[in-house]
Amino acid sequence: MTRLVRKAVIPAAGYGTRFLPIAKAVPKEMLPLVDKPVIQYVVEEAVASGITDILLVISRSKRAIEEHFAPAAELEAELAAKGRKAELEQLRELQSMARIHYTWQPKMGGLGDAVRYARSFVGDEPFALLLGDTVVTTEDPSRPVTRQLADVVEKRGGSCVALQEVSADKVSRYGIMGGDEVESGVIRANKFVEKPKLEEAPSRLAVSARYVLSPAIFTYLDQTQPGKGGELQLTDAMAAMMANEPLYGLRYEGQRHDIGNKLDFIKANVHFGLQHPDVGVALREWLKGVVA
Repeated sequence: MTRLVRKAVIPAAGYGTRFLPIAKAVPKEMLPLVDKPVIQYVVEEAVASGITDILLVISRSKRAIEEHFAPAAELEAELAAKGRKAELEQLRELQSMARIHYTWQPKMGGLGDAVRYARSFVGDEPFALLLGDTVVTTEDPSRPVTRQLADVVEKRGGSCVALQEVSADKVSRYGIMGGDEVESGVIRANKFVEKPKLEEAPSRLAVSARYVLSPAIFTYLDQTQPGKGGELQLTDAMAAMMANEPLYGLRYEGQRHDIGNKLDFIKANVHFGLQHPDVGVALREWLKGVVA
């Protein structure tokens, strides 16, 4: 019987060089989408997917992430004294969402290397992997992408990744999967390639920042040699693993908000700003004037 997916790993140790100079002092995962940092949206998705324990893989410059999720007794006392009940409740919800753990990645070595630091945390359980600089939204908030992937793994075993079709000019930026559809939207992989040339790509279905992985991935990571850029590629380990156990891809309905570059970060703020109850209406009117 397949075990339930209750643990998640969120890599958040990267330098964020595309956001220098601000990333020197502020982790890119702590950049705000309106009034919440990106990392909080990612944690909230994990919690809404039934995750109870989360491991954040961080580095020396990422202590602000720990501070964000830590209790703040003085601030809570100040809010209570001023009768700021709504803000106080927000803080307490933030601290009680899940059991959050931390481990350090001392040197950047690729996504595969970051995942290796989660071995003792994961143990022998399937686990979710959510990239810490990407927010993924769905039409139905009760069915986050991570939950959809977990449902596939809990039903079929193996591992499952989120897939979205990308344009031909973007194929070389992503891990690309090819395979056969085994049920509506679910593809069993027979090929998995990291950042292929368009003519070498098995499809235009790209891995979209969310995974649910078998604990066997650690064995394959140990056997994988560094790939492009001298980094340990998770995709290479997954390609080896699928020879011995199933790897699925799920074409999900939703939207990926990648804040890894300045333009997409600004677009994401507009997207979430338009939906925000406090500023959405005013922002929409302002944008109309700007466009006009």
